[in-house]
Amino acid sequence: MRGRKRLGRRFGWLWAAYAVSAYGSGLGFGALPMIAVLVLHAGPAEVSALSAVGPAVGALVALPLAPWVEFRRKRPVMIATDLTRFAAMASIPAAYALGWLGFVQLLVVSIVVAAAKIAFGAASGAYLKALVRPEDLLVANARFESTNWSSIAVGPPLGGAAIGVFGPVTTVVADALSYLLSALGITAIGGREEAPRPTGTGTGSDTGSGTGSGSGTATGTGPVRAGGVLDGWRHLLGDPGLRALYLNNMLVSGLIMATEPVLAVLLLRRLDFAPWQYGLAFAAPCLGGLVGSRLAPRVVARYGRHRVFRTVGTLRAVWLIGLAFVRPGVVGLVTVIAVELAIIVNMSLYTPVLATYRLEHTPKHLVARTLAAWSIGQQAAIAVLTALGGLLAGATGPRTTLAVAGLAILATPLLLPRRDQVAQPDPVPSVPADNPA
Repeated sequence: MRGRKRLGRRFGWLWAAYAVSAYGSGLGFGALPMIAVLVLHAGPAEVSALSAVGPAVGALVALPLAPWVEFRRKRPVMIATDLTRFAAMASIPAAYALGWLGFVQLLVVSIVVAAAKIAFGAASGAYLKALVRPEDLLVANARFESTNWSSIAVGPPLGGAAIGVFGPVTTVVADALSYLLSALGITAIGGREEAPRPTGTGTGSDTGSGTGSGSGTATGTGPVRAGGVLDGWRHLLGDPGLRALYLNNMLVSGLIMATEPVLAVLLLRRLDFAPWQYGLAFAAPCLGGLVGSRLAPRVVARYGRHRVFRTVGTLRAVWLIGLAFVRPGVVGLVTVIAVELAIIVNMSLYTPVLATYRLEHTPKHLVARTLAAWSIGQQAAIAVLTALGGLLAGATGPRTTLAVAGLAILATPLLLPRRDQVAQPDPVPSVPADNPA
């Protein structure tokens, strides 16, 4: 049997840091909406507002961070954003213990965590591209994807049980500590990281900042400029394949995430699911994520990226409508598990292929801004669609909202790229800034 491909000690530390953070977030899955429902007795509109305002305002806060991240060493940025998230999450159990916890604090924490997540994602994506050989990017992304889904498979049931035994903020403590441990893991990577060269123009080669054309010589004096973050969007929207994938992913992610707070209200309040049942409904299907992510390199090698984008991208969108038919008891629990399993198997196969394509077709000097632009657009779509879902749920009820989201997502495969849009001749070359150990 062929052994697991080794990607180096420093990738191992990066992966370990990601894993501990992912498992902490798995334990805290849905923690803020659950605290809002169980502790603050929030209704559908308030829970949806919590899930919408955080991503929306966090995306606005992250706008000036994108060019700042681009021209900084990436590991210090990742450590700083981990510590920021640790402090924000740790404030919740502290306030709860003192009897000061309120809905406004949950909103503020949600905003801070959302902005820090975007900055961390931009920095870590750029660092990964410098750390791993181009031919190993899909394997690396598949490992991150597998870790993500395994953490959600294990975390929510344990988190639900912990909430039942120790109280509603227990999992928030675990999530906060996971960010602290992640920062320590990133610190342990070691090695010298080359500082990016500052620039003040919108064009340039990999030695500076640019729009992605890869031509010209960078000039300028300042690393952060007003239009810096726009370079990421120019690159995304100027590339036919990335543009189609970007627009499709914004809608798919937004519609799926918009159902989360509405489904929480339906399951926890209308159908009287216990917290452990709520956790199990989302955890058990995540085992399918291990299957999809491990298959991604083989499926791409056999069928090609275009078929994965078209076929798997379509399959991940056809199941959401099933959540509108959830009933009480065991039948309802099985329905949620079956729908989520079908979505997750396809998402976990699709996502590492998408992440790899995005890195391959983005020049090194634009990676942080492109990833930030991608995340900001996705967070904004999630915020808008979640807010609309909350308004609709308040006016008509959770089931109607789930049905509307399920029907709307059926149109998203029309935005998937054609073969000629993703069949570009060569990925953008990138020379590692430092050699993996």
